[in-house]
Amino acid sequence: MVKRFLFFAAVAAIATLAHAATMEDEVRTVFDKYIAIQNAHDLKSMRSLLADSPDLLWISRGKPIWGREAALKSLEERYRGTWRIDVDRKELRIISVSRRVAQVYAPTQLTVGDPGVDPAKARLYINLVMVKKPEGWQIVSILPILVSPQ
Repeated sequence: MVKRFLFFAAVAAIATLAHAATMEDEVRTVFDKYIAIQNAHDLKSMRSLLADSPDLLWISRGKPIWGREAALKSLEERYRGTWRIDVDRKELRIISVSRRVAQVYAPTQLTVGDPGVDPAKARLYINLVMVKKPEGWQIVSILPILVSPQ
């Protein structure tokens, strides 16, 4: 009886670890796609990554942007100029909140500028929350934190 219990406990532990690795891999893949899409200024592909919800939240320039359509409209304006995100991959972390919710912490450098203006660079900690939906992992919030120059 004890051997059987230990066997099933071991199987459950292995399954939990396998699920965590799979979840992390899936979320990392979607995040990598998010960065590539941002850097390609690809609004059409960005639409499929952002949750179609009025509760989608993106804090941009210190102001909340609510909903997928508003976020895409703001990105469309940003994409007219310089907009590039470079992630510090060594510091990137995927945090499992639940089986269907993950947070991504990504130290980044954002290079941004209006058309015809020299771009500025800023260090950010991007905090992004994803939810697993039937169509796959989707972004429900993007909360960047500006890092003060030191």
